[in-house]
Amino acid sequence: MRAMIPLALAALAGPALAADGERVQVTGEVIDTWCYFSGVMGGPDAVVGTAHHTCALWCSAGGIPVGLLAPDGTVYMVLKMEGDDENAGGDTNLRIASHTIEADGMLYRRDGLNYLIVEEVIADQDIVNATHEDFGVIPGFAIPDSEAPE
Repeated sequence: MRAMIPLALAALAGPALAADGERVQVTGEVIDTWCYFSGVMGGPDAVVGTAHHTCALWCSAGGIPVGLLAPDGTVYMVLKMEGDDENAGGDTNLRIASHTIEADGMLYRRDGLNYLIVEEVIADQDIVNATHEDFGVIPGFAIPDSEAPE
């Protein structure tokens, strides 16, 4: 019975410790985390900005969590976005996919990952990362075939 008491106390303390976060303001590009981390569409330089915008929209609409890629390369997994009470997907993210934003929110770190709850988008600079000039459009099948019958 004595062994059960410390275990019970540790279980109760765990969630309280995990709830500690810090208020931050982060600037970065709203990215598609699946393509960024998996490499399925190319390296990290190819799956950001205008080159990857269409796919980022598809992934966000499909429920893939978005991230915020800071200029120093730090990725913040967005758990919740301003205007979206359910999760990190939805209309809010579709409006800002591939945009560079400044976000105010709560940062939680665990197991080497950065989790961000965005409480307010302070600034939206629109899409500033013009990568399509270097990479074309990724995925390539997002470009309509100009020779297709009308």
